Formats: sequence, structure tokens, C-alpha cells
Amino acid sequence: MATNIVRDDPKLINAWSFFDWANSAFALVITTAIFPAYFIEVTTDQINIGPWTASNSAIYAFAISASYLVIAALSPLLSGIADYGGRKMFFLRFFTILGSASCLTLFGFQSMDQFWLGTIAFILAMIGFAGGLVFYNSYLPLIASEEHYDRVSARGYAFGYIGSVLLLIICLLIIQFSGALGLPAGTLPVRLSFLLVGLWWIGFALIPFRRLPKDRRIHQHNLLSKGIRELRKVWHSARHQYHLKRFLAAFFCFSAGVQTVLYLAATFAEKELDFDTGQLILLILVLQVLAIGGAYLFALVSKRRGNKFSLITMLFIWTAICLLAYFVQGKGPFYGLACGVGLVMGGIQSLSRSSYSKLLPENTEDTTSYFSFYDVLEKIAIVFGTLLFGLLDQLTGSMRVSILTLAIFFIGGILLLRKIKIE
Repeated sequence: MATNIVRDDPKLINAWSFFDWANSAFALVITTAIFPAYFIEVTTDQINIGPWTASNSAIYAFAISASYLVIAALSPLLSGIADYGGRKMFFLRFFTILGSASCLTLFGFQSMDQFWLGTIAFILAMIGFAGGLVFYNSYLPLIASEEHYDRVSARGYAFGYIGSVLLLIICLLIIQFSGALGLPAGTLPVRLSFLLVGLWWIGFALIPFRRLPKDRRIHQHNLLSKGIRELRKVWHSARHQYHLKRFLAAFFCFSAGVQTVLYLAATFAEKELDFDTGQLILLILVLQVLAIGGAYLFALVSKRRGNKFSLITMLFIWTAICLLAYFVQGKGPFYGLACGVGLVMGGIQSLSRSSYSKLLPENTEDTTSYFSFYDVLEKIAIVFGTLLFGLLDQLTGSMRVSILTLAIFFIGGILLLRKIKIE
């Protein structure tokens, strides 16, 4: 376990928040703004994998499913070892290096000839991104007192949104003005953005690596079995806590919807509404700016009306977004929907994390193991949501049915949250 932690230290909180600044560039530039449309552009509409043929948009959804399936299997085991063997920072660094190196590898993905290189590098980058989050999130109850969870959590997301927007603007300028910069036409300007993300990610991650407390290495044998035992202990504790258990069920439902929308919205815009890369980046920039305000807005609402009220309100908005997306035809109305997504995107992620922190047993030291359940549920939800999205896209030939179906997840989250009590 990390040592010498002083709670509510502004310098420590800022250092922790800079990890969001570092890795959110991947979440925005790669998974949301640029890579989905790029993948659709450089690959054929139908892709043959052995005897199986699927659309490139379905393959992209399945690639996300595969990456999260791997990390969902690994993270509870790793987090249990991290708690028992004092390896929080070790695994945070490992997954960061894996993710940033994979982003650098994406530079070689130029056409259908490099399909496997691009797909595997993307999956590994996703594993690096998702794998680090459980260890990053587990620092929250250690660096902040409970009454400041909402504010500190929102600060982390705000750092992430600001940093990723800055890098996205740089990438937009490179892509839009590539000729003036002396860059040749083709895929090079877009592939340069993949290089920038990798360098940005590992570069700014050095700040939390240096300033967060070092791990206290516990040289024990059989850490694997002890890590599993640690998880079992947390599971037996969690399953007897009604509100915590019900919150996790609700979180699973609405995470399947939220994360699937965020990962596949750009693919929807490119295939269904003919957005080009420049338009998508501008759309995402507007969305991110609204997300910063949304994170703080719903933190304020939760302070006055409670986390439960804020979460349910946002889930009603998410449901409306899915219903309207089924009917949207022009680019103008889609910009309006994107504004709605931006408003609730930051709030739902920030308040989910802080609400879960409030439901943890008092004085628990097993924060990483508890957050592993939270994290694994989110990852399994993403696997479930993206698989369903891809299958419906493949069966119906339209992504609109897939978007409409996601509303079911948000309605399920609302019903489960109604009976939860959050202090």
C-alpha cells in the first residue's frame, strides 16, 4: 500500500488529476474523435476474417469488446495483488507504458494492408487505458476526505477534459492545415495525431508517477493466491451491503449505455450522417467543453439535492438522447444531440465514481479491491453494450436500431437507483 499520504493536500490532488490529463487524450483523440472514422475510412466496408464476414463498423465494435473482455478478466486479480502486495504504482506505470507504446505503433496503420497491425495495436492501447484506471481511481479515497470526494473527482475529470481538448485542437490544426505545414496529402496528418497521443500520455503521466507516494513493497510469496483471497474477502463484504450491491447493478446497466455511446458515436456520425474528420473533431470539441461544465454542474446539483437525484436526472437525459438519435437525419440536429451528451457525459462519470466512494465501508483499506469490482462491472458492461451494438448493426445493417436499444440500459439504471440511499 502507498505510504505517507496526506489527505486533501492540493499539490497531491493536482498530481493525481494530471493522470486524467495524460490518459484522457487517448480516450478523446483516439477512441472518440479520430480513430473510429479513420478505421472506417482505411478499411473495406466488409472484412473477411476466415470464413466470417462482417462490416467494418461491427468489427470496430467487436475490437472494443475484445479489449475490455481481456482487462475485465485481469483487473480484479491485479487489483487484489496491488492491495495485498503494495503494487498500486507498479501497475499504474505498466498499463500506461503499454497504452502509450501501442498508440505510437498505430502510426504504422496506413491501409487495409496493415489491418491486423492497427486492430491489435488499438486493442492493446485500450487495455493499457482501461487497465490503469482501476489503480488511478483507487487513490481517490486515499488522497481526499469523504466530504471532498465529489469535488476532487470532478477536478480529475476536468483536468482530463481540458488536457485532451488542448491536444485535440493541435491535432485538428495539423489535419486541417497539413498543406500549409508542408505535410503530404493522405493519411500522414491523421497518423501524426496517434504519435502525439502516445507522447502526451507517457509524458504527462510522469507527474503523478513522481509525486504520488511510492509503493511499499511487501515481499511475500504466493501473491497470486493472496490477491484472490483479498478479492474474496471484499466480495463477501460487499454482497451483504444492500445499497452498495444495488448501486453496482445500476452502474452496470447505465455504463453499458454510456460507454457504448461514447465509443461508437463517431462511427455512427461517419456512416449514418456522412461527417468528415474535421467536422467530427469540431463536434467533439464542443462536446468536451460542455462536459467540463457538466461535471461541475451536476456536482453542484448533487450537493443541493443529493447524488441519487443527480444520477437519475442524467439518466433520463441519456434515455431521451437515444430515442432522438434513432430519428435524427441532418447534421444540425445531431450537433444538438451531441451538446446533450456533453452536458451529461462528465457528470455521470464523475458522480458515479464519487457515489461509489461514499458507499464503501468506513475505514476500509482495501480500496483497490473495492474499485476493482466497480471497474470490472464497467468493463463487462462495455463488452455487453458494444457486442450488442455490433451484432444489431451486423444483423440490421443500420446503427440506428443499435442506438435505440441502448435506451433500455438507462431505464434499467433508473429503476435500480430509485431504492438506493446515498449519504
